[in-house]
Parts: sequence; C-alpha cells; structure tokens
Amino acid sequence: MDAGSMKAESRCPLQEQFLQRKNSKENLDRFIPNRSAMDFDYAHYMVTEGRKDKENNQAMSVCSPSKEAYRKQLAEVFNMNRTRILAFKNKPPTPVELIPEMHSSSASASSSVQQAKLNKPRRHIPQSSERTLDAPDLVDDYYLNLLDWGSSNVLAIALGSTVYLWDASDGTTSELVTVDDENGPVTSVNWAPDGRHIAIGLNNCQVQLWDSTANRQLRTLRGGHRSRVGSLAWNNHILTTGGMDGLIINNDVRVRDHIVETYRGHHQEVCGLKWSASGQQLASGGNDNLLHIWDRSMASSNSVTQWLHRLEEHTSAVKAIAWCPFQSNLLATGGGGGDRCIKFWNTHTGACLNSVDTGSQVCALLWNKNERELLSSHGFTQNQLTLWKYPSMVKMAELSGHTSRVLFMAQSPDGCTVASAAADETLRFWNVFGAPQVISKSAPKPNREPFAQLNRIR
Repeated sequence: MDAGSMKAESRCPLQEQFLQRKNSKENLDRFIPNRSAMDFDYAHYMVTEGRKDKENNQAMSVCSPSKEAYRKQLAEVFNMNRTRILAFKNKPPTPVELIPEMHSSSASASSSVQQAKLNKPRRHIPQSSERTLDAPDLVDDYYLNLLDWGSSNVLAIALGSTVYLWDASDGTTSELVTVDDENGPVTSVNWAPDGRHIAIGLNNCQVQLWDSTANRQLRTLRGGHRSRVGSLAWNNHILTTGGMDGLIINNDVRVRDHIVETYRGHHQEVCGLKWSASGQQLASGGNDNLLHIWDRSMASSNSVTQWLHRLEEHTSAVKAIAWCPFQSNLLATGGGGGDRCIKFWNTHTGACLNSVDTGSQVCALLWNKNERELLSSHGFTQNQLTLWKYPSMVKMAELSGHTSRVLFMAQSPDGCTVASAAADETLRFWNVFGAPQVISKSAPKPNREPFAQLNRIR
C-alpha cells in the first residue's frame, strides 16, 4: 500500500477532530497573581499588624459593643473587610465622566447616553475554535481562493481536485465534483447570491457552473483566460473571473456568448476580487502588488475597460480584500509577506486613509457585520487570526490554533461565525463576532438570480 492510499484511509475530508482540550476552569496547577490589581499597602498591613489588631478588637468587643460597632463601620468605610491579599483579576475600570455636569436638559441627555455606553456589557470573544475539521490535500497556495460560505448556510471547500460541501445546519458533508487530473486541481470556488449555484475555477483556465441542489453541472465557461482562474466574484447574474494571465473578465451566465467586458490592468496573476455591496465598484488585487478600483459606469463591451483608480502603495501581492459593510466607499486590503500591512482606502477619491503594519503576511480580511471590527488572518510567524477595532486599529483579540499560515476565511450568513482554512490541512470555526442580532422585520425573499426562470443553460 502506497503512502497516498494510507493517507486517504487515515484522514477523511471534513471529519471533526476530537481533541482532548483542558477546560479553562479545570486542571489548573497554579495561580499567578496580578501585581497591578493588588494593594501592597493593605497587604503589608494584613501580614504585619492585621492579626494583632484583630486580637485586640476581639478583646475590646467583649467590654464595649458600641466600640465594636464603630470599628465595623470604620472598616466598612475604608474597605478593610477584605480577606484576600493576592489578586488574580484586573480591577474593573473606573467610570470617567467625560462631560462636566451641567444644569440643562442637553447635559442630562448626554450623561444618560454616556451611562448607557458604560453599562453596555463587554462581548466575550472565545480564544479557541469551536470546531475543527480535517481538510486533507488543501492546496497551500497563497494566490488561490478555495473556501466560501453561501447564503444557504453551506460551506464549500476545494481539496485538491474535489469540491466538498459542508452543511452547517446539520454538519453533513457531500462531494459535489471531482475534476480530472488534466483539468485540476480546483483553483477557486464562489457561491452565487442565491446560495444554490456555485462557480468553480480550474487550473485549465475554465470555469464550471454547478447546481448544488440538483448536483449537476449547468455549463462551462471557456475562451476567456489562458491560464488558471484563481479568483471569482459574483455581481447578480455577472460572474467576474480573475486569472494568472492578469485578465479580469465579466461573464453574463445567462447568455451563450458570456464574455461581456474585459478589464486589463494587472501584469501578473489576479488573486483578489470583490464587488462592492452596491455592485457599482470592483476591487482587484494582483501578484504585481497593484490594487485597482473599477467602476461599472465606465465599462464598455466595445473596448478594454479603464480602471477608476490604480493604487500602488502595497509592496507585495494584494490578495486580502474586504468592502466595509457600514461605509460603502471604504475598502480594506492586506499585503503579502513583503508588505504585511492592512490599508484602508476611500474608493471615491483613491486616497489611502490609514496603514497598519501587522508584522506578518495578511492572507484574508473580514468585516464584522454588526460592530466596527475587522478580522485578519496571517502567516508566519504566529499563523493567527487578529480582531481589530476600527478605526483605532487596537487589537481586541488574537486567536491561535493553526500551525501553518491561515490562507482562507469565510463568514457565516448570520455574520457571527468565521471559518478558517490553513496550510496545516485543518478547517476551524470561530465564534468571533458574537451572537446574531434579532431582526424584527420579516426575512427578505432570496434573490433567485442568476438562474431564475432558466431550465437549462447551454
């Protein structure tokens, strides 16, 4: 039996790893006190004089109950009733009155708003992954995009030449397609907005469209690229593809002649593609260290489309791209190992608003849909996920567990759970963005584009 078959038998795709983990409240063999939370004057008093005073006070209480009552009241006022000397937790922050008290209605309103902010409970961010699945044969290639979470709560991941679907609602796994060796491996996956249809980019420069519910292939997009298709992005019925040839192509999947626009601006592989929420602007990043912003209003099927902005501030490949959910013209991008920076852009003007050196390769970026937070995944040396507060870019948490670079991230439809796939061939799930918000309005009907009212596409 060869090594490959032994590996296939020992590790099944998307099977949960049952690792024995220590409970945070158990198996603790020592406690390390927090010096910053300790009162050393009180500790010195308790060690030296406290016992003597206690003995004297007990003798005095027999003769004078009033003195004993006075002593207890005095100890209460000066917080002398504490029994512990060592402290193991930080002191809670003292509320600071930011606005001086004023005798006016506006002042009282401001103080109540401030009090509401102070009373808001701090969200707990788990430091370990909620679940870990095996992902054998995951291709360790920074420039590919092999993970996506659809609106129907199904996660798609490409492992070698096979695309697997993992249903988050019940934890079941199914195999969608395995491509031939001459066409594989799979180089990109991306769900359509309807959560049913999925695009699969291949190493042979083609793109396949699949119906995941019926488990059948609808069509193959050919003739656009000359090399592998490593990035995909849907915009309603338009599927945008980015290739190693540097081309970006808009494909209308409803018609036979699917190529409707071609964007030329990158000199090397296009490894990052994201449409804005409005569908008006497209951000593309490449291995040529370039970031382009394209506008649909400038697109023309009769000529090569010119970019709106050509941004050259990154010094390494730009793969990590994320549009801000609460500000339509705000874009976050991350650079590769030679850059290590997260940059923020105003896509209307092309101005760089901020740049933060993360210290390691930025592989992927995701915005929190409910809070002003940004999550980044990284490579060497820590292979961690970092949660940042925006716009201060203060680190809120660092999530560790992967033992190799965290190449891909995907966000659940409710925006709360993040899946990360790394070169260590594991898929981890993190409850990093908190509980889902309760929505009072009735859920909108899913958009059935791009395949609505079509029985067959040739």
